[in-house]
Amino acid sequence: MSFSPLIDDLIESLRCLPGVGRKSAQRMALHILERNREGGAVLAQSLTLALDKVGRCEQCRTHSELPVCRLCSQPERDADTLCIVETPADVLAIEQGAGFRGLYFVLMGHLSPMDGIGPNELGLEVLMSRLSDATISEVIIATNPTIEGDATAHFIHQLIRQQLDPQAINVTRIAHGVPIGGELEYVDSGTLAHAFAGRKSYT
Repeated sequence: MSFSPLIDDLIESLRCLPGVGRKSAQRMALHILERNREGGAVLAQSLTLALDKVGRCEQCRTHSELPVCRLCSQPERDADTLCIVETPADVLAIEQGAGFRGLYFVLMGHLSPMDGIGPNELGLEVLMSRLSDATISEVIIATNPTIEGDATAHFIHQLIRQQLDPQAINVTRIAHGVPIGGELEYVDSGTLAHAFAGRKSYT
């Protein structure tokens, strides 16, 4: 059994969300149509506006409606320290719990050749340009402690060693407290703070 074409399209559209299967999407669609059409209209308006207005920060590449995001615009941030993360959600997690006051660079993913994600997709040319032009003394690589995250961290470390003065930039990797295979977005603030405090230099 299927619904009308418009309802089926709505259900299929909702399935683009992570963790949402056919049944969950069907419940969401029917709830909006049966009980909360006003909320659905607000959702549609907010989604359309966000897709139209939200781009990437020119400096850190996180989501932003402005050319330079709120964090990069704060003059009190420590411009000597740059933290490299995989996603904007990781920035939020670190801001909420790690006590970090430096700046960020968001990769928007990790190296994954099978998915067609290479250095260009992660903006590594932009990263290297930023590191060569700025007075950054420490780079904290805070990619997730997964196989892909570790491979990405190693690649970035080697890139910095090859293209920049390794004596001028101290490259560290967050260590203690973050479980292997975990993702920063789901790590509690105390564990994340401990991971930052226990970061280690690459050798």
